[in-house]
Amino acid sequence: MIQVMSTFEHSVRLEVAISALELDGIQKQSIFVVPLNNRKVGRRLLDNLHNSDGVSLFSTGAAIATAFSVIGASVGFSLKWGPIYWGLIGTASGFLLGFLIDLFINKVVQKRNRTLRGKNPQVILIVECEDNQADSVEDILWHHLALGVARVQT
Repeated sequence: MIQVMSTFEHSVRLEVAISALELDGIQKQSIFVVPLNNRKVGRRLLDNLHNSDGVSLFSTGAAIATAFSVIGASVGFSLKWGPIYWGLIGTASGFLLGFLIDLFINKVVQKRNRTLRGKNPQVILIVECEDNQADSVEDILWHHLALGVARVQT
């Protein structure tokens, strides 16, 4: 016996794939469907050492801080406080500006894109079949736009 596992978006394609499997000779008792729940808690903006989502609020701030510090130090030669203070002021203001830009992008723009796109929940479909039916089952799942397919020998 082989178990063919696949993931689908929760849509009509899943129902059509199940019907096609039944028409191909797979019994209803051999088809197992598990709906997954969507994440209800939003992303945290600031990461810690043990939990990171790959979104950085500091990279743009660091780049702009570098540019502003060079400009501040260069202009600081002709100003009263000198290049060191104006370089530090440029660093702080550049980092703050970059941080606020990233914060705005992640809070407003990305949230709007997630809301417009919508998140479809995913479904895991497990089909238990004979060895000679596995290729046919896998073809049916791919034909009906499965997100991923895997086989497991039982």
